[in-house]
Amino acid sequence: MGTLTEHLLETAEVEVPAPVVVDLANEPVRELNSRLHALPEGDTSAWRVLHPNGAHSIAVGLDRPVTVEVDGHVGYYCAGMNQHATVEVHGNAGVGVAENMMSGRVHVHGDASQSAGATAHGGLLVVDGNAAARCGISMKGVDIVVGGNVGHMSGFMAQAGRMVVCGDAGDALGDSIYEARIYVQGSVASLGADCVRKEMREEHLAELAGLLTAAGRDDDPADFTRYGSSRTLYNFHVDNASAY
Repeated sequence: MGTLTEHLLETAEVEVPAPVVVDLANEPVRELNSRLHALPEGDTSAWRVLHPNGAHSIAVGLDRPVTVEVDGHVGYYCAGMNQHATVEVHGNAGVGVAENMMSGRVHVHGDASQSAGATAHGGLLVVDGNAAARCGISMKGVDIVVGGNVGHMSGFMAQAGRMVVCGDAGDALGDSIYEARIYVQGSVASLGADCVRKEMREEHLAELAGLLTAAGRDDDPADFTRYGSSRTLYNFHVDNASAY
C-alpha cells in the first residue's frame, strides 16, 4: 500500500483550465493572431474560436504548442506556417490550409479547397473529407492524410513526405514527383510525368498503418496502392524533353 499522500495524489481530480474563447464576430482576426503570437515560449494553453465565418489567415504563424479549435468554416491559409501547434477546424477550409507548415498538427473535419499542405516541411495534416486540386504540391516532408478524394495535380513536384488518400485521386497524380510517397486506396484518374505504381512492401504497410492510426482512421493498409517516382526526370535528357 502507498502512503496517504500518494493515494490522495492518485485520486485527486486534475483541474483542466478552460479554453480562452475568442469570438470573431466581436474581435478581428488580426487581434486573435497577435494574442497567439504574444504567448510565452512553451505555452500549452487551449483556445476556442467562434464565428470564423470563412475569415482568412486564422491561426497563422503559430510557434507554440497551443491548441486552437475553430468552430466553423475558415477561408484562405488557415494554420499556414504552423510550428508546434494543434489546429482543429470543425468545418471546411479554403485555399492553402496548413501551407508551409513546419510541425504540429492541423485537422480539418470537413473538406479542404485547393493546395492543402502546399510546400509544407513537417507535421501532420488531416482532412476528413475531400481535398481539391493540387493537394500537397511541392510538399517537403509533411504527412497528409485525406479521408476522401483529392483533385487533379495532387502531389505535383512532391519532394519528401507521405500522402495518404483514402478515396480516389484526380488526373496527373504525383506529376514530376521526387522522393515523396503516395498511398491511394481508391482509383487514380491518371498519373503525372515520372509517377509510377510501386511495390507495397512490409515496411510500407507498417508506415501506412502508422499514418492511418495517427489520423484516427481504421482503413486496412492492404487496400492501398503505393505510387512514387520512376526517377527518369532527375537529370535532363533530350529524349524526355516533352515531359518537362
